[in-house]
Amino acid sequence: MSVKLGVAPIAWSNDDMPELGGETSLEQCLSEASQAGYTGIESGGKFPKKSSELIPKLKEFNLHLCSGWYGANLRKNSVEEEKLAIKEQLDLFKHCKAPCIVFAEVSGSIQGDPNRKLSTRPQMENEEWNKFCYKISELGKYLEDQGMPLAYHHHMGTVIESQNDTERLLDNTHDSVKLTLDTGHMLFAQGNTKKILENYNERLIHVHCKDIREKVLEKSLKQDLSFREAFLDGAFTVPGDGCIDFKPLFDVLKEKNYSGWLVVEAEQDPKKANPLEYAIKGYKYLIETLSNSKIEIKK
Repeated sequence: MSVKLGVAPIAWSNDDMPELGGETSLEQCLSEASQAGYTGIESGGKFPKKSSELIPKLKEFNLHLCSGWYGANLRKNSVEEEKLAIKEQLDLFKHCKAPCIVFAEVSGSIQGDPNRKLSTRPQMENEEWNKFCYKISELGKYLEDQGMPLAYHHHMGTVIESQNDTERLLDNTHDSVKLTLDTGHMLFAQGNTKKILENYNERLIHVHCKDIREKVLEKSLKQDLSFREAFLDGAFTVPGDGCIDFKPLFDVLKEKNYSGWLVVEAEQDPKKANPLEYAIKGYKYLIETLSNSKIEIKK
């Protein structure tokens, strides 16, 4: 088995807060991602929406498109409406030969509201849960048929946030609904990443390697901060710079023969956390830790 290492552009430019890295060019982001050692990058708001423009740009910097975020509104939309909404991104990802779409439900999400405490995030009653799981299953089947798997991303401030939410979703959806496991979001939600890796490895197709600064996490939970307050305060960082020990997690990936992408992702203010510096720090930690777990890296 071997894994591939990618990075998310959010360290350079934040689509939810354009003032963070707004002046940073796409070219700088791609150049520094490649310079840091990564072979893949997820999509972002500054990326071209046409494959005829994006593919040459990625090739210029020896990068592959290793997925990207899609915010869905299936709680409100029908499956057919969501198929139309996702079409442009689906076509782009297919042409760019991305491995999957990082999919998250954002209806009612409070992740971008600085005035909403995380404890007030949206939740679903049983009847809505049943309808939601049916819709996700139908969309998962559709995307699987398109050769572009739906990789669901649990996320703070949304209806699928906790370990229990994630497990319930996977337990009640079709096998075509896959998983993006985010180490930082799972710890923030006080979940157990290792158990999910062990119990749902057949659904896992994408991993976000995100670390947490423990003191900021404790403060965020104690004061019930908003998601935006927490990440601006420095809750997230790259692997090797926080409190998560990735070695036991990589040992499970080795045991389960995981062979997808590991993507370094950390929402931070680029003026406080130089993107290139932190990209290199995360890359070096992954290289060393994967080696200790006897996992090869595919270039």
